[in-house]
Amino acid sequence: MRSLSRRAALLGIGGAAGWGLSRWLSPNLPVYDGTARIPVPTGQNILNDASGLSATPIHKHLVMQDDAGEALVSSIRTELVQARTEGRPLNVGAARHSMGGQAIPREGTAVTFDNGSVEIDSANSIYRVHAGARWSQVISALDPAGWSPKVMQSNNDFGVAATFSVNAHGWPVPFGPMGSTVRALRMILPSGDLVTCSPSENAEIFNMAMGGYGLIGVIVDLDVEMVKNTRLTPTFDVLDASAFANAFREAIEDPSVTMAYGRLNVERANFFQKALLVSYRETQDQLDLPAAAGSGWMSHAASRLYRAQLGDEAFKSFRWWNETRLGPMLGSGPATRNTLINEPVVTLDDRDPDRTDILHEYFVGFDAFDGFLEACREVIPASYQEFLNVTLRYVAQDDQSTLSFATEPRIAAVMSFSQELTHRAEADMARMTRALIDRIVAIGGAYYLPYRPHATVEQFVASYPKAEVFAQDKRRLDPQLVLRNTLWDSYLDLV
Repeated sequence: MRSLSRRAALLGIGGAAGWGLSRWLSPNLPVYDGTARIPVPTGQNILNDASGLSATPIHKHLVMQDDAGEALVSSIRTELVQARTEGRPLNVGAARHSMGGQAIPREGTAVTFDNGSVEIDSANSIYRVHAGARWSQVISALDPAGWSPKVMQSNNDFGVAATFSVNAHGWPVPFGPMGSTVRALRMILPSGDLVTCSPSENAEIFNMAMGGYGLIGVIVDLDVEMVKNTRLTPTFDVLDASAFANAFREAIEDPSVTMAYGRLNVERANFFQKALLVSYRETQDQLDLPAAAGSGWMSHAASRLYRAQLGDEAFKSFRWWNETRLGPMLGSGPATRNTLINEPVVTLDDRDPDRTDILHEYFVGFDAFDGFLEACREVIPASYQEFLNVTLRYVAQDDQSTLSFATEPRIAAVMSFSQELTHRAEADMARMTRALIDRIVAIGGAYYLPYRPHATVEQFVASYPKAEVFAQDKRRLDPQLVLRNTLWDSYLDLV
């Protein structure tokens, strides 16, 4: 590992967070108002992301809507040349749902792709999609033809190439990350060369770009696997949290189960003591499937219950009762695969201007799940944060991505917190995050990279042991480091 010349800054990434924590640990420091709201600069040359805490100065922001043809390729090449000439970074995003500037180039050129073109190849069970297409547009194109994305993120407003670039997963089983379903892609390298990459052609570049956060090249379009859309019906099982891993493994190994996820209770008095396992199987009737909708009124009602939990332990218990008792009675009917995954993240949008939703995600092996429960029980309730939800999903072993988070079959725990937009809350979130990562790494797990950059460099390397190899190969492909973002600046540039 390279010398950590910026170690002091990294120990409190986001200076205010580090300052606030220092104040708690060293009461003799000058008085500091940790309850003050974190200032969020705005303006034409400021770009932020879903956290609302990543306001970053940029040189310019371009929205590209060209089809994935020569005009788009030419525009990207022009911007790459200009960025290289001016010594500025460039990075591409879509919906910008990351939470730590992973698609924002500081003082550089930010490109947003916005094009939804999708072409279906039924004979080969694939679709070719523009890099900037959102998953809602993919479902809209595939559904009338009877197809469905094999793997996509859990919400439909993310970009397809962005999903590949963060190597996100979904909740269809028994699959790995979305990148494992990409047959091939076209990418413009920092040199300006347009190359085709796949698991067999330019495989090293493909594996680096899969979960490479746009640091390897600019993706133009992708060929992605699809499966038949089907009508599914759920079963709901409530069990002790300690029994979840085995029950989840049995569900995944059941060939009749095509989608599955879990939940844990979050009220502090009985934190992570109970689990809910939801498994979907195909119905006998697969004729005349209705057009893909969303989860409708039930989802909106659930979102209001979700928000009502804030600061209310009794309501957290009520929501758990609703999910495990009332919900199964009202939502046990059949639904198509496309309808189940056709849900926008805005459904759970936080409308409180003084708070922000912050996600964490951790990956642990099935045999380490009890250790995960113990770590969370000891770390999370002791924090200042409002914990609202955890969803448990499956991710198959990923031997492709250089920055793989699933070196074995793993349970993915997606956590949702509501955080005050104050210095003390940010400091506490940083402290809690590092404590959780230490515990998860100790049991052989990893944390996910698209969220707040509170981890230390040492924790990053412990979770992603090939980080140094990735950084070395990145410098070889991009010696002038044209493609950069906050993830590179804060972590990979230091390994």
